[in-house]
Parts: sequence; C-alpha cells; structure tokens
Amino acid sequence: MKAKYALRALMVMARNEKKMLASKSIAQAADVPQKFLDNILQQLRHQGLVDSKRGIFGGYFLAKPSSEIMVGDLIRMIDGPLAPIRCASVTAYQKCDDCPDENACEIRKTMVEVRNAIANVLDGKSIRDLTGLGIV
Repeated sequence: MKAKYALRALMVMARNEKKMLASKSIAQAADVPQKFLDNILQQLRHQGLVDSKRGIFGGYFLAKPSSEIMVGDLIRMIDGPLAPIRCASVTAYQKCDDCPDENACEIRKTMVEVRNAIANVLDGKSIRDLTGLGIV
C-alpha cells in the first residue's frame, strides 16, 4: 500500500507541478490517510523526489520534473527490490543458501525473467505518464 499511496501522491503533485501543495490537500486529492502520507512525503524528501517549504504559504512540491521520476525507481525506494526472490535481484542480490548451482537453477531463471518483465514496464513509465498529461 505504501508504494501505491506514494504513486497517488506524486500523481497529484505532477498534475500541479508548478504549485506548492499542503500535505492535507495532497492527502485529500490522492485519497491517502494524512498521517501515512506525511511519513511517505518525508521519505520521498530524503530520497530527493520532493522538496518542501515551511510557513503559511509552504507545502510540498516535486524536486524534479514528473517526466524524470520513473515508477520503478519510486517503487524501489519505497518497497525495495522488484525481484520476487533475492537471487533474482539486480539491486539487492543475495545467493540462496540452499542452492548448489544458481546458474542451473530453473526457479532463479524464471524469477529473473519475472523481474526483468516487471522492470521493463515500471522503468519505462514516468509519473507524468500515469497522469495522462502527456509530454510538455
């Protein structure tokens, strides 16, 4: 749910790319619980995807263009690797303790295919693509 809520929030921000938005406004528009969203926005701020300003006219805004924020990168930041098992991961590879030969392991080969298919879709879509706004 965390990645889904993060996607919703960034889509709201992408639709208002030039505006600063209060977290309450983002939460309402994205249909995300406010407290949960505040934690997500802090994490995204630490990852460099959003920025914020304090004060009465403060709020959150995208730190870079929505066309440069890829869905796959966001999901990795929030949920971790895309691979269903560690030995198939590119970013968090870990050899299985019970595998005598991972090069001959059919489970690993299949999970690498799954990981690659997921990555091809998610790494090819930006937040802007999800909004339906097209190229600016």
